[in-house]
Amino acid sequence: MKKIRIGIVGYGNLGRGVETGLKYAEDMELVGVFTRRDASEIESESKVYNLKEIDNFKDSIDVLILCGGSANDIPEQAPRLAVDFNTVDSFDNHAHIPEYCNKMDSILKENKRTSVVSSGWDPGLFSINRVLSEAILPHGETFTFWGTGVSQGHSDAIRRVSGVSAAVQYTIPSTELINAIANGEKVNYNSHTAHKRKCYIVAEEGSNLDTIRETIVNMPDYFVGYETEVEFIDMEEFEKNHKGMPHGGKVIRRGFTDDVNMSLYEFSLNLNSNPQFTAAVNIAYARACYKLHNEGIYGAKTVLDVPIRYLSPKSYDELLKMI
Repeated sequence: MKKIRIGIVGYGNLGRGVETGLKYAEDMELVGVFTRRDASEIESESKVYNLKEIDNFKDSIDVLILCGGSANDIPEQAPRLAVDFNTVDSFDNHAHIPEYCNKMDSILKENKRTSVVSSGWDPGLFSINRVLSEAILPHGETFTFWGTGVSQGHSDAIRRVSGVSAAVQYTIPSTELINAIANGEKVNYNSHTAHKRKCYIVAEEGSNLDTIRETIVNMPDYFVGYETEVEFIDMEEFEKNHKGMPHGGKVIRRGFTDDVNMSLYEFSLNLNSNPQFTAAVNIAYARACYKLHNEGIYGAKTVLDVPIRYLSPKSYDELLKMI
């Protein structure tokens, strides 16, 4: 059976996670990793190429998995690559997903290509469960909590702040609010007040710490409106205590099936490695992207558009036996 040929664009935590995850996908093979860095400096068992060489692979890659950041990388790279490649990405700037999806859709349809955009777990699996739970329990409320854990998108955003040498951002949910929801209590919920954001920063020597702090807490779409704490530490502490990538969260739908009976729908994740799990989701959607394209279904798709069975390497008959 022909294997799905995958290319990885970007070799940070997510890119390395995809590289690892592909070892468990027997129906796929990794063609290569593409990076803006000097390829000879990348330590990897895979073949590594400079991103400028990617046009040489138009006929030898079925799907590109884009592993750059949502703040700058994906918005710049995805529209350009979508001209010649099918792609999957984890664009997670929620406020701009509709705009990004529509932009990609026109490019992809013009070039008869297919992309699954904003894959991962949120957006991604959480998106599916928000829609599903609200459809099942239309009379109710939906609550989304993230953490406790490291947000890749927010960490990437603060690492790009001028004067920052290394950084990580933890999202911390309100356990009191979660318990109140489960107990059926009336709550005043919004995503900003339900979470605290804690940033640990290693600043470059001579940097203005107040300027760094103000830039972070006033960053639109990432920190504005949240209780945000910025703590400066040295590199030794960062390397010792902040190199792990745990994360998780939950979607809770509290709804009523009549005037009295309450039902609680909950989908939760507890992840030792956020990038490796996100990579695993992207790999499954790369399989779906390949199937959609082979069927002549072009354009930008989200997780809401992709049939669940397209994610699996199993045949339809095999899947029927699992119902």
